[in-house]
Amino acid sequence: MSLNPQSLPAAVSADAQAQAVDAAITSRMSARAFTPQPVPREVLTAILDVASRAPSGTNTQPWKVYVLQGRSRDDLVAKVCAAHDAVRADPSLAAQYREAYDYYPDKWVSPYIDRRRENGWGLYGLLGIGKTDKDRMHEQHQRNFRFFDAPVGLMFTLDKVMGRGSLVDYGMFLQNIMVAARARGLHTCPQAAWNGFANIILPHVGAGPDEMLVCGMALGHADATDVVNTFHTPRVPASEFTTWLD
Repeated sequence: MSLNPQSLPAAVSADAQAQAVDAAITSRMSARAFTPQPVPREVLTAILDVASRAPSGTNTQPWKVYVLQGRSRDDLVAKVCAAHDAVRADPSLAAQYREAYDYYPDKWVSPYIDRRRENGWGLYGLLGIGKTDKDRMHEQHQRNFRFFDAPVGLMFTLDKVMGRGSLVDYGMFLQNIMVAARARGLHTCPQAAWNGFANIILPHVGAGPDEMLVCGMALGHADATDVVNTFHTPRVPASEFTTWLD
């Protein structure tokens, strides 16, 4: 039975809407295994249209999106996985692959380093990857560059002329995509891992010379049979990060 908000008392309608939005947000996770089931273009278009309602400073709407499916997706996967393997074989090649902006700090401090370690070793522990198992670590990291087998890969760029505030706008746009995807039974995984390979990705998608890569994202139907998708990261309660001023 579908709910028509106009036919319900305001309090009931508001409660139903809140439950639906909360369910989409709280069921979102970074899926790391997907099925090959395709996602129709009209569904992707609807998600992006909804996401475009994200706020942005003076309504600049700074986002640019490249959707990769089929051959374009597979060719990019092959290129970046080859580069990733080459860097492992010859670490000096890493100098060719630099992020356009610092996603992580140069120096980690508590509590952020503690949460990072909990996340990393929690995932690797679930997958049975030990701290000295460099081969499996490399293989798991490379899963990023295969979009975790998702049929849809998204690349997001920003004109370099824009200020750092546009990255705040972008975060809200990306969250809208992830929540809108969940509302349609889909899952996502936002990925900063791609950023270092921007000099491969940007020409591949046809981005202009004045664009920088913000991040990538895998999108599709999560594989419920893969143990990796049982990994759910904890969140600290609001009481730990909120100061109330009366």
